Amino acid sequence: MKKNIITISRQFGSGGRTVGRLVAEKLGIPFYDKELVEQIALESGFAPKYVEENGEHAPGKSLFSYAFAPQGVPGVMNGLSTADFLWQVQCGAILQLADQGPCVIVGRNADYILKNRKDAFHAFIHADMAFRADRIVRLYGESEKSPETRLQEKDKRRKVNYQHYTGRVWGAAENYDICLNTATVGVEEAAEIITNLVNASK
Repeated sequence: MKKNIITISRQFGSGGRTVGRLVAEKLGIPFYDKELVEQIALESGFAPKYVEENGEHAPGKSLFSYAFAPQGVPGVMNGLSTADFLWQVQCGAILQLADQGPCVIVGRNADYILKNRKDAFHAFIHADMAFRADRIVRLYGESEKSPETRLQEKDKRRKVNYQHYTGRVWGAAENYDICLNTATVGVEEAAEIITNLVNASK
């Protein structure tokens, strides 16, 4: 079956977001990253910043964790923790986007949420620590924490979130159709590889 839905999972700093955007441009299909955050925020009542910072991070267990979200608690959460409520809305939004047609979706555990779709192609983008540390400093600047610490903290939160909601190991090769090391092949070439594989699918 033709692969029309592409999910991009990635280590922080590996260039996965850029790979996804390039793939979408090459294929001429919608790209969902910030746009997905905005949709989840609209449907959940969570502030976009809260969705962006917590949608892929280690789940909170109580309503207290939501107290700092700028827009307040949605009227009904069906007894769910804020993290579980956000996960539920996130799943619905991703499934809806996939039903609308071909697209590229970055992060948000989309590979797992769409695992049963025969028209989905799942990629994991990674790179070594030195490559990623250099990249985040160039893109986001310095901070009080070392780039290595920033990378480790971000990836740990994503790993815990992924395992909590999927029961699978984040970054394990068997969960994806392809894993690409951008430190070796480059960001642009990674996008080209994925595009060619998708175009070759039947």
